[in-house]
Amino acid sequence: MEGSHVTGFSDRIRRRPALAGFVAALVLTAGCTLPAFAPRAESEGEAAAPGAAPTWRACPEVPDELVGRGAAGMRYDCARIAVPRNWGTGAATGATAGPGAGETFEIALIRIRSNKQHDRIGSLVVNPGGPGASGVDTAVYLSFGPGFGGLPADVTDRFDIVGFDPRGVARSSPVKCIPDADLDASFGYDPDPESQASFDGFVALNRRVGQRCGGKYGDQLPLYGTEQAARDMDAVRAAVGDDKLTYLGYSYGTLLGATYAQLYPQRVRALVLDGAVDPQQKLIAGSESQAKGFERAFDNFSRWCAANAGRCPIAPDARAAVTTAIDKARVSPVRGRDGREATAGWVFYAVISSLYTEQGWQELARAVDALQGGDPTGVFKLADAYAGREDDGHYSNLFDANMAVNCADETEKPTREQIRSLQSQWRQKYPLFGPALAVGMLGCVEWPGGRDPYPTGKAAGAPPILVVGTTGDPATPYEQTAALASMLGVGRVLTWEGEGHTAYPQTPCVTAAVDAYLVSLTVPREGLRCPAR
Repeated sequence: MEGSHVTGFSDRIRRRPALAGFVAALVLTAGCTLPAFAPRAESEGEAAAPGAAPTWRACPEVPDELVGRGAAGMRYDCARIAVPRNWGTGAATGATAGPGAGETFEIALIRIRSNKQHDRIGSLVVNPGGPGASGVDTAVYLSFGPGFGGLPADVTDRFDIVGFDPRGVARSSPVKCIPDADLDASFGYDPDPESQASFDGFVALNRRVGQRCGGKYGDQLPLYGTEQAARDMDAVRAAVGDDKLTYLGYSYGTLLGATYAQLYPQRVRALVLDGAVDPQQKLIAGSESQAKGFERAFDNFSRWCAANAGRCPIAPDARAAVTTAIDKARVSPVRGRDGREATAGWVFYAVISSLYTEQGWQELARAVDALQGGDPTGVFKLADAYAGREDDGHYSNLFDANMAVNCADETEKPTREQIRSLQSQWRQKYPLFGPALAVGMLGCVEWPGGRDPYPTGKAAGAPPILVVGTTGDPATPYEQTAALASMLGVGRVLTWEGEGHTAYPQTPCVTAAVDAYLVSLTVPREGLRCPAR
């Protein structure tokens, strides 16, 4: 599935971490230059054995490292638990045979508690998506409250906020097998390799990455899949002492939550699934859905640009300006201060990055305008924020984990010839994003190892599950919202008529509906639509 370009472009953007705009605002306020999703050192301390109670320790260094300080009135505690690498049939001790049998992964947790907490309901477990993004980091960001786009006091006063890094991610037995040089090559590669030689070069790049990761992890690669991670999430629920799970999942986190609901419907208290992934879409259908979603979001940006020429220096025709910038970068890329060239790929990913939040539109317009004047700084800033690339050229393991999870999940494996044909077809239908979404499927096509698909059925016996969709969402297009709710059988759709990727807690209408559901289990009325402002 929410696949590059080395890491599988279609999946990479479908499951891109939420909260990018919030993180940017918080980093600016805190005066911190640390990348939003930079790699984190593993927490100290022994991991609790499978099924054992964890040992919590104060960890103020985590928010200090991320944003320079902790949120006022919040206490931060960390722990580690061990989970079976291979859950097998779901027994607490894991599989007795097969890859990973008898071995464990360590899962890093953070628990954030307000000193104003009262009438505690339990824990709110959060996941930001990716796959590959850190839930520990996200919990920290959310703890800063509404002034920074974080959780409202109505929630933090009643719940502990619990973040976890899923298996293979950041602090949780991280998977790392893609060199920085290959990631640079991936992001910088032409997003539409039109000549056969260019296409073949991209195939070779993806094959090299697959061989390297397969050589390192072998038959354990399928153990990074979503169903295994959902079973880990039940271990997290038990570790924090809750009989039933209360959960907030963004983007790919909706797939993780939906999988949990199918495996453990009787252990669900409340699930908020924001930025829905349709679990029933296979690789080709999902990639085309995203191509359509990003084209639609870019059209919305273009209309905004034409109507706001004073704030958009590439008005009146933003599409022509961006297309020209990418075309020029193919033949004469501008060199940045660090010697890196702003190739067509880097310009393209700057565009992708900017569409995750409406606030990114003006930044994109300025970056493209500056690029036309010979300054690629803005383009690299946007693209690097998306890629998780630090100033020294080092990457976190975000996209290593992204590949491992997406390719473990994906059962559809189109041929290179099919992908080449779709590249041409989608160039006509979705000219800016279609070709890249097509060739992005090469990531999982060239990925080794078996597959471990997640379930795609009803959450029979679960209470109502809130599925939130944004009409202008590029990465998880709005049409997937109703599809996920319908598949689960107990889904209730909440619509935000806004822009960008994910909705909560961005407007009073969305916030009030989600808060009432989390705190009081009040399900929004059928068909509730919240205005953009």
